[in-house]
Amino acid sequence: MKFPEVTTLLSVLAVVFLRGAHGWDAPPFCHSYDCPEFTVVNKYEDFEERAYQVSRWITVDSQGVSDHDVKAGFTKLWDYTQWDNKAGEHVNTYTWPALISTTEVEDGGEKHASLSFYVSPEDTVLPTPNDASIRNETMPACTIYVRTFSGFPSEYNFQENLKKLRDALTQAGKAFDSHRFTAAGYEGPWTLIGRHNEVWIHAA
Repeated sequence: MKFPEVTTLLSVLAVVFLRGAHGWDAPPFCHSYDCPEFTVVNKYEDFEERAYQVSRWITVDSQGVSDHDVKAGFTKLWDYTQWDNKAGEHVNTYTWPALISTTEVEDGGEKHASLSFYVSPEDTVLPTPNDASIRNETMPACTIYVRTFSGFPSEYNFQENLKKLRDALTQAGKAFDSHRFTAAGYEGPWTLIGRHNEVWIHAA
């Protein structure tokens, strides 16, 4: 199966607007949005090691890894934030990044994808979704290896940078989860230059 094009991640987020970040000095690529807090532990030539604090996300599983499935999943998350919940409340959507997370089975065949929006710290209590497939998740404090690349994201350059990150981690002797990886997006489709894209791999 093909990993969904990372452009899907960005095209469904065109309605997100600027907002100030809370509680820490977020990096410029967050564009003054709320972002999950992290500390840069080490910078290497080909990747960065970050220590992330506990963070909260709204997540939905994707039925597959096609563009159609990914768009459908992000639409569910967006609708939930736009009053489609049991309380009829609006959820702060002025956050980055949005994630496409993928887990491969041991034989490298089937993939499982999930889609996530970061939850602003100001949203201490989230309304119950009308759609039971949407869940609130807490990502525990963890170490994540990150490779950054520019340009408009595509399946090709995501896979290329994923391979480069895996190779760099192996060369550096880092233990990492080889079956799990994430595409992180920080811009909408209207941004044509100076784009910031990330590949995440969790430390083992």
